[in-house]
Amino acid sequence: MAAQGLKDFAGSKSPKFGHFIVEFATPGIGHILKSAGCDFVLFDLEHSGFGFETVKSAVRYFEAADLPVIIRAPSKEYHHIARAMDMGAEGLMLPMVGSVAEARHILNSVKYTPEGGRGVALQVSHDRYRPGAVAEKFAAANRRSTLFCQIETAEGVKNADAIAALPGVDCLWVGHFDLSVALGVPGEFSSKKFTDATRRVAAAAARHGKSLGRLVPTVQQGIEYYDKGFDFICYSGDVWILHDALAEAIGKLRQGCVPKKATRKR
Repeated sequence: MAAQGLKDFAGSKSPKFGHFIVEFATPGIGHILKSAGCDFVLFDLEHSGFGFETVKSAVRYFEAADLPVIIRAPSKEYHHIARAMDMGAEGLMLPMVGSVAEARHILNSVKYTPEGGRGVALQVSHDRYRPGAVAEKFAAANRRSTLFCQIETAEGVKNADAIAALPGVDCLWVGHFDLSVALGVPGEFSSKKFTDATRRVAAAAARHGKSLGRLVPTVQQGIEYYDKGFDFICYSGDVWILHDALAEAIGKLRQGCVPKKATRKR
């Protein structure tokens, strides 16, 4: 486990910078992100098509690089939540958390007794295959597990304060695209509806001393959101970084490599 893990990060409002992985689950990805300066990685199962066999391998890649990983589960179903935890997820993100009842169900699925009802699997991926006393294993897993609730519906915004108040919820994460759609302003992130909703979520996190996060497409937007109280700043994703960097370079090559006119021999 990383010397400073996600639970430690969530207990501080200092900025944490990460990257979103939705395509490239390669053996070197953890070391590449660590070398680039990332503090954490968000590994997606909601939209990527990755399965749990991939998660089991990818978590080992991130552990090897000493890089804390948040797994975004594909749903709030118990078997998705518990399986991600069993595969070794240090952090778990759940999409579209709308109510206290949903957040409590998630916590019950993440935590071992006496804090929850997660099914027992010991000396497997999540505890590095090490033996040990059962009670100590439960306590260590419960301390380590870090919960990120995505607020991306109108219901979630309405209940953000009550969700943030729950012990065990470590971070509220604004899912900006889905939230804009839910509010009837798709992609209009400067609209009053969206900015008011974001402020309400930020206030809820601040009131209860919880972290606040979101994905940002640009460096400037990351700085702006940090000034608004966001401390988990996830900068772009693997697909878009590669695409944009390659498109820029290829475009410049096309501009600079102008075909020379052939000279006619006399």
